[in-house]
Amino acid sequence: MLALEVIPLPVADVDRAIAFYTEKVGFSLDVDYHPTPGFRVVQLTPPGSACSIHLVGTTSSNRVQNLYLVTSDLPAARAKLVERGVKVSAIRHKAPFETWAGGWEDGLDPKRRNYASLADFADLDGNTWTLQERGYKPA
Repeated sequence: MLALEVIPLPVADVDRAIAFYTEKVGFSLDVDYHPTPGFRVVQLTPPGSACSIHLVGTTSSNRVQNLYLVTSDLPAARAKLVERGVKVSAIRHKAPFETWAGGWEDGLDPKRRNYASLADFADLDGNTWTLQERGYKPA
């Protein structure tokens, strides 16, 4: 068995990134271990996820692109982030879904099919995230 458990995420300011991910995005701070001035381990986990991120302080401009956060209710997840001050793109869906070749239409997939609807946001350092809907169950 192999399990992806941690993704390193480069940031310019670790403390600022902790605030963004905990206060705005809703991640849990699992570890903030700082035994010496030159060594720090910070791990955060999205709610309900088995995979975490490690914040890595760097002066490099390299960033991670297109990390996915999957949700069963994309409009609700997007609204929660926007309410917390995160700039999230409008929702779009794959079109045509059956023969998708990279085309998009505005709004949710009319049938709410798995993996069809998405929205995006970036953190303060330019790491980008895609919100994707899977497992929608009407109330």
